[in-house]
Amino acid sequence: MSELFHNLGIDWKLLLSQAVNFGLLIIALRAFAYKPLVALLNERRAKIEEGLTKAKEADVRLGEANLLAKTRVKEAEEEALLILKNTEYEAKTLEGTLAAKAHEKEAVMMREAEERAKAKGAEVEAAFAKETVAIVRAALVKTVELSPDAVDEALIKKAVVAVKHAP
Repeated sequence: MSELFHNLGIDWKLLLSQAVNFGLLIIALRAFAYKPLVALLNERRAKIEEGLTKAKEADVRLGEANLLAKTRVKEAEEEALLILKNTEYEAKTLEGTLAAKAHEKEAVMMREAEERAKAKGAEVEAAFAKETVAIVRAALVKTVELSPDAVDEALIKKAVVAVKHAP
C-alpha cells in the first residue's frame, strides 16, 4: 500500500498532519462558529414562533373585538331606534296637546268675539233706543204741539217698548 501512496504522490506524514489540522479546524469551527450560529438560529426560531403565537393571539383578540364592536353597534342602533320611536310618540302626543290647546284657544276667541259682538249689538241697540226716544219725542211734540217738557215720559217709554218689540 505504501507503493500505491507513493505512486499517487501521497505522503502519509503530510496526510496525517493535514488530517490533524482538519480535525483541529473542525473542533475550532464547531466551538467558535457552529455553536453560536446554531444558538442564533434557535433564538431566531424561538422569536419567530413567539411572533406567530402572538399573531394568532392578536387574531383571536381582533375577532373578539370585532364581535364586541358589532354587538355594541347593534345595541346602539337598537337604542337609537327606541329613542326615535319615543321621540316620535312624544311628538305625536305634543301635536295632539297643541291641537287641543289650539282648539281650546279658538273656542275662547270665538266666545270672546261673540261677547264683543253681543256687546256691540247692545251698544247699537242702546244708541238706537236713544235715537228712537228722541224721534218719538219729536214726533209727539209735533203731533201734540206741546212743549217737550209737558210730554208725558210714560207715553214715550211705552212707544219705545212698542218699537223694540215690533218686527
